[in-house]
Amino acid sequence: MATFPELFSADPWGTLGLFVLLLVLTVGVTLPFVAGALYAVFFLLTLPMRRNERARLFLDLLELGINDGHTPERAIVNAARSRDRMLGGPFHRLAAHLEHGLKLGNALELVPRMIPPAAAAMLRAGEKLGDVRLVLPACRQLLRDGVSQVRGALNYLIVIGFCVTPFMIAIPVMLRVKVLPQYRAVFAGMGVGDELPAFTRLVFDYSSWFTLGSTALLGCVWFALACYLAGPWLTRFLDELLPGLGDTLVFRLPWRRKRLQRNFSAMLAVLLDSGMPEAEAVRLAAEATANRVMLRRAARVRQRLADGARLADALKAIDDAGELHWRLANARPALGGFRRALAGWHEALDAKAFQQEQAAAQFATTTMVLFNGAIVASFVLAIFLVLIDLVNQATLW
Repeated sequence: MATFPELFSADPWGTLGLFVLLLVLTVGVTLPFVAGALYAVFFLLTLPMRRNERARLFLDLLELGINDGHTPERAIVNAARSRDRMLGGPFHRLAAHLEHGLKLGNALELVPRMIPPAAAAMLRAGEKLGDVRLVLPACRQLLRDGVSQVRGALNYLIVIGFCVTPFMIAIPVMLRVKVLPQYRAVFAGMGVGDELPAFTRLVFDYSSWFTLGSTALLGCVWFALACYLAGPWLTRFLDELLPGLGDTLVFRLPWRRKRLQRNFSAMLAVLLDSGMPEAEAVRLAAEATANRVMLRRAARVRQRLADGARLADALKAIDDAGELHWRLANARPALGGFRRALAGWHEALDAKAFQQEQAAAQFATTTMVLFNGAIVASFVLAIFLVLIDLVNQATLW
């Protein structure tokens, strides 16, 4: 077979043309694949931001229409008549329901992809209050949570791409099936039988546990990725499997619990400042969180109110730390009412939730990197111990 220099010297232009053709074909095949993979990563990574941007656009159009003197329903219908494709399919389906005479809150239940469930519950509370504009600041504050989710997802994607991959599961299996028998054969050929170093025997005897651990970590990472992609609709799916499961899991996460408390407190402040009775304000504020655990806690608060307790004391069932109780107890004399008095606490809850979510992502990343590093180091050390033993045996032999 002729080598490339021989072919080039015999027919330089034909060989060069063939080389260029192969290069073009290679680039033409790999470039679309790489571009598609990068776009898929970008698409998945920015899902929460796009959801929040769609909801933010909806809230802006709603507020502009109301400021122009229209009802919330008419504001959405007028915006949809522009036929702007940027508004998206859910927006136009919502406008179609509104044109058939539905109220905004009822129409949002039929188009759950329009805005997050908690924001929809806040708008329904605004309808009952008689002025949707009062709850729009709380809705916008809720939409800022997507930034923290995206930053946390960066860690999950790094772990998926470089640390916990199917190769980490295949390595222990490959070493056990291919490498260990080869070493045993070499030892048998040298007349030392199956006697391997103690640490090597330990690693290879328990390699199935390493594989199981890597598989479990991979499952955790992919579950975290599924939660990230599903967003608020994961809770609804889990609740269909077992009623209350999704809301309970959400409440158990420290950062999600603080955001639920923030949403509840923000809505409660708006409702109380509007003059709504305390028991009704607590009920609507709990509904605005779209979480059953908060609804159950709010029911205990209402029971305490019915027994004659003060609102600040009754709300201890919502905030275990007692800070909401303290702030509400001192909110009435403050200038600006409840919203002004609780604004600082809402910012603190936001900051603490962001810190906890990022810390959890970093902890998960570090733990998985260290675990997989320990697995790789154990196998490398086990193999090098065998090599060292082989060198010693060869020297003595």
